[in-house]
Amino acid sequence: MSKNYTGPCFAIKCDIRRFFDSVDHEILLKLLRVKVEDERLISLLEQIIRTFEVVPGKGIPIGNLTSQLFANVYMDPLDKFVKHHLKARHYLRYADDFLILATTESELLGYFIEMNRFLKDSLKLELHPNKISLLKLSWGIDFVGYVALPHYAVPRRKTAKRMLKNMQKVKDPEKVESVLSSYLGFLGHVSARKIKDELKNGALKILVRPSKYSITTQQ
Repeated sequence: MSKNYTGPCFAIKCDIRRFFDSVDHEILLKLLRVKVEDERLISLLEQIIRTFEVVPGKGIPIGNLTSQLFANVYMDPLDKFVKHHLKARHYLRYADDFLILATTESELLGYFIEMNRFLKDSLKLELHPNKISLLKLSWGIDFVGYVALPHYAVPRRKTAKRMLKNMQKVKDPEKVESVLSSYLGFLGHVSARKIKDELKNGALKILVRPSKYSITTQQ
């Protein structure tokens, strides 16, 4: 979009207010029936959906594996609306978080108005008013745990702080390697040498920490 960081690039980032609590059972089942012809499977899916509700006829549990699939099914109409009706070239979505890139702020505001109307009318969803951000690439675009900047990306500051804090809480030396490997894997996609070094130093301190069960001999 920025033509290799030579031109303007803006992003509008949005989040659905209480998405999982707001999923309408009837709309979800209607969308599932478009793709699923087996009535036995539809009956099973309906049982799963109906067993949970925040208010009558609405809500799916956040932690269920089926809810992750249902989230993509439910948001599929928005994806198609943005790509086929609004003709947005650069659109990204993860669950109920999504953003669109454009070269002007006015173009993004136009997208926002249309998306907001579509979500209310077709999916009975509302955008979270406190989680709507209009961003410029040079400021950094925060999405799915990373902040994209011209020529490189970094982890979110609060994510980096949380990793360092969690590393300090590890007490069992046998768990150090798995925790460190997980964090280094996450940081492998960004520029974060300083944070990597701090994590490695923290892990080393845990490994050389004297055990309270060490045996000493008396002369």
